[in-house]
Amino acid sequence: MMEMTKIDYRKEFGDWYTASTSKPKLVMLPVLNYLMIDGKGDPNTALEYQQAVEAIYPVAYGIKFKVKRDTGIDFGVLPLEGLWWVPDMDLFSTSSKDDWFWTAMILQPPVVTREIFTETIAEVRKKKDLPALDKVRFEGYHECQTAQIMHIGPYADEAPTIRKLHEFILSQGYMLDGKHHEIYLGDPRRSSPEKLRTIIRQPFVTPAG
Repeated sequence: MMEMTKIDYRKEFGDWYTASTSKPKLVMLPVLNYLMIDGKGDPNTALEYQQAVEAIYPVAYGIKFKVKRDTGIDFGVLPLEGLWWVPDMDLFSTSSKDDWFWTAMILQPPVVTREIFTETIAEVRKKKDLPALDKVRFEGYHECQTAQIMHIGPYADEAPTIRKLHEFILSQGYMLDGKHHEIYLGDPRRSSPEKLRTIIRQPFVTPAG
């Protein structure tokens, strides 16, 4: 009988899944592999976003069970995350979500390979008819220098927290760079809006010269 090894990657990855509500912190990130799926529109109303979430979770859980079955490594599926942007990030606004482009994503542990992903997609396709399944991909993503802060409360009330994060980055002499990133530690289906916990992450760069 295969010996089982339980790994809590939220603890293993430490700083990536923790943040203060009062003071942002700097976090350096390596290249990380994600399940990813792209789309456009308000996540609260867009069918495309709903279908994306409906597709990415069965793949994430399929990978978890496949890895457990094949290697004896058991791990919890990591939280849903999202990248949000518009072509001109100077015009990015939480009040015009219909214009947002987004990537829904779930971080994958180092044990997960492209082969495991491909095999899992085929297995999920046999079991479920998911319109967005063919859009799910396995891809590395590198943010490198970032800062993050914890927001507690409804997603619609994030603006002051985002502003605090951006002001912190600028006060350190850096420039905002890349896409707005959110990590959803709370489940809106199970938690009241005022108790939702969301890590807000923003990449930055050091000004040239």
